[in-house]
Amino acid sequence: MIQKILIANRGEIALRIVRACREMGIKTLAVYSEADVQSLHVQLADEAICIGGPRSADSYLRADRIISAAEIADVDAIHPGYGFLSENAKFAEQCESCNIKFIGPKSKSIKMMGDKAVAKETVRKAKVITVPGSDGPVDSEIEAVKIARKVGYPVIIKAVAGGGGRGMRIAHNDVSFAKEFHVARNEAEKAFGDGRVYLEKYIERPRHIEFQILADSHGKVLHLGERDCSVQRRHQKLIEESPSPFLTPDLRKKMGKAAVRAAEAAEYENAGTIEFIVDPKGNYYFIEMNTRIQVEHPVTEEVTGVDLIKQQIHIANGDKLEFDQSDIKFEKHAIECRINAEDPARNFAPSPGTIGLYYAPGGHGVRVDSHAYSGYVIPPYYDSMIGKLICVGDTRKEALERAYRALSEYLIRGIKTTIPLHRAIMADPLFIEGKATTAYMEEFLSRTTPDLFS
Repeated sequence: MIQKILIANRGEIALRIVRACREMGIKTLAVYSEADVQSLHVQLADEAICIGGPRSADSYLRADRIISAAEIADVDAIHPGYGFLSENAKFAEQCESCNIKFIGPKSKSIKMMGDKAVAKETVRKAKVITVPGSDGPVDSEIEAVKIARKVGYPVIIKAVAGGGGRGMRIAHNDVSFAKEFHVARNEAEKAFGDGRVYLEKYIERPRHIEFQILADSHGKVLHLGERDCSVQRRHQKLIEESPSPFLTPDLRKKMGKAAVRAAEAAEYENAGTIEFIVDPKGNYYFIEMNTRIQVEHPVTEEVTGVDLIKQQIHIANGDKLEFDQSDIKFEKHAIECRINAEDPARNFAPSPGTIGLYYAPGGHGVRVDSHAYSGYVIPPYYDSMIGKLICVGDTRKEALERAYRALSEYLIRGIKTTIPLHRAIMADPLFIEGKATTAYMEEFLSRTTPDLFS
């Protein structure tokens, strides 16, 4: 039985894991950088060990220091959260070799689904439709142009080891392709140490829809419905909701079954996400699998009533899932707004610094996952997200109204945040009508004056 867990992460997800463990009677060890000594997860965990300097490369990405902390504190398992080492197959292997449970999938599955070209081939064999494109990495510009012409412009060039929009470029003709191909390769090499890229047909104005998967070590795989993540800026998600206002019951059923087949093909265990893009006609295509818990997991928790962090721990412990697909009900609507320390009026410039006043909204159907508090210093070294506001209603309309109300109450002074931006989106007719595609944010910002966000 797992009795003690090291949390190899920071911020709101680390705090989320501490809370789940405490409810389960499991001890926690927080590892932290010098910049995070005052973070809430460090203060609330049962034990804490500093593992290095403020930069990620000196702390949260140092697998050797994390493993050493785990051995010193005699933990049974490591929960990687999201980001950092959460999808690092080598780190998962190190945990396995040290007889420490990695709370996530086996290293084999991480490796398989982390290579996007291999992932596409894996799910194709399970009869899951993928976006037309190259069969794998493309090495030369000449070969790439031939594939682009065959697929048909526009095409998107993607890093094999990519994520977060890095190493991703769109080309509309042969001339732009030559430039974007090399830019994408250079970005990929700098960001991931892997300059390989592959090509896909660029689907214009799609929905970005992902399905939450749970799979135990006894062969049971099921999905917990979808999240619509179409509201993005530079391929970074800003707002997520469940269920999607776009999917019909029939399309939801088909995509859910496809997601389960994809997870089964990867011999997957634990929580994961199958991501699709869906064109305006309802044609859906697999794009990737995230082999970890997602930032937006609370949306699914609020709609289904399933605690995903606890389920991750149960699965890592070898327990069977205690429910079947037919037990999963979707009776509510949830919307999540990512609260980032950024200034939307200045092209989303980062806004680190000291929070003078912090007041989180409350009331029925309002959940805030955040590690921020009055006096907390937001360091400049990490992702800008400082919290998530999740609002739930019996209908989408009620969830939207609740989100607008909660955003109006949310007070963070001393820094700039995306709260005013989210409030404006919640009042935007196009978003209210449920018509937001991945092109929404660019169009919204083009017709909105920056002073609305100041």
